[in-house]
Amino acid sequence: MSEIREKAKASLNKQAPYGEDIDLSEYGRDVPVYGADPNLAQLSAEERGHVLEVGIDVAKTDRTGSFFLKGHSPVHCTVAQEGVELMPITEALKKYDDLEKYWWKAVDVGADKYTAQAEMALHNGFFLRVKAGTRACFPVQACLYLNEEGITQNLHNLVIAEEGAEVHIITGCTTAPHLKKGLHIGVTEIYVEKGAVVTSTMLHNWGEEIIVRPRTAVWVEADGTYMSNYVCLKPAKSVQMYPSVRLKGENAVARLNTILVASKGAVLDVGGKVSLEATGTKAEIISRTITTGGKIISRGMLIGQVAGIKAHLECSGLILSDEGQIHAIPELDGWVSGVEMSHEAAVGKISQEEIEYLMARGLTEQEATALIVRGFLNVKMEGLPTELQKEIEKMICENEAAFL
Repeated sequence: MSEIREKAKASLNKQAPYGEDIDLSEYGRDVPVYGADPNLAQLSAEERGHVLEVGIDVAKTDRTGSFFLKGHSPVHCTVAQEGVELMPITEALKKYDDLEKYWWKAVDVGADKYTAQAEMALHNGFFLRVKAGTRACFPVQACLYLNEEGITQNLHNLVIAEEGAEVHIITGCTTAPHLKKGLHIGVTEIYVEKGAVVTSTMLHNWGEEIIVRPRTAVWVEADGTYMSNYVCLKPAKSVQMYPSVRLKGENAVARLNTILVASKGAVLDVGGKVSLEATGTKAEIISRTITTGGKIISRGMLIGQVAGIKAHLECSGLILSDEGQIHAIPELDGWVSGVEMSHEAAVGKISQEEIEYLMARGLTEQEATALIVRGFLNVKMEGLPTELQKEIEKMICENEAAFL
């Protein structure tokens, strides 16, 4: 562990290889310590509604486990099924010596100053382990809640799905209502062992001056499946996220779905990379992006390292404002013959012919535009609970005014 600390220390000033740089000293670290809140009764009605928008059900209905981090304090943690472990990461590191074989193995602690800070000034995070052969009956939810003005939140989450296990994780990342400035750094390492299935749905709802720096990496063993759904429809000043998935075992599968809306002033640098390292592995990266005045950099990379792999990358963007910009960067990297990889990318505006077609059938121009946008964003995400799919559709409808 001392080697990890030394590597992190040496990288505290290392800028990320892409995206804008941020001065970490602008964000405070001193926050109140909050006590346990077993029923989350300390949340106001406004806060309850706010976290519900990112998929967090305070009532914990149809949830196998629930974790709530307020600032730096894990105020709530419950689990309702045998074979599923959920606890604050700081507690797990003290309890289990064997976590060293996972800790900072998928993510490089020296990647940049954000990973370095997550190690040198760790506040907390969650640990989730689903034991071999256990199928979580309902999703496990984790709310990472930034509630103090101008602070940084440095987190490290660790997920282990043992052989044959299955779990859906709903991570809701948000700020307190009316909070404006803050920095969220979130390192997440996910290990999908042989034949396991992990679905990760992440919903972001930040304030207009929030800086967000997730650093996620996933390892998938033979016959394992990893599915990721990422949705960010509300304003954020800057999001920089490029999750990396390694398909290490034969017939492993990865699917990454992304829905982004960038409002004026926002810079969303978001993408995903999948490395196919074993025969029979498959991957799909699908992104839908809309700018109403902000800048989107949509990255995607597929790396085919062995013969007998299949992968597809699709990046589509709509520019709904002359002030907006979308930069799509699809990449295919084939190392040997016998790989099968493809990509398609399209950036543009709504077709006038489509609008006129709908107007001829009785819709106004605004109604036609809204309908087209809703259809564009309606990416079918596998593994979502019905109520969460409805919540995402509701969020899209509520954002119609921003699209017009």
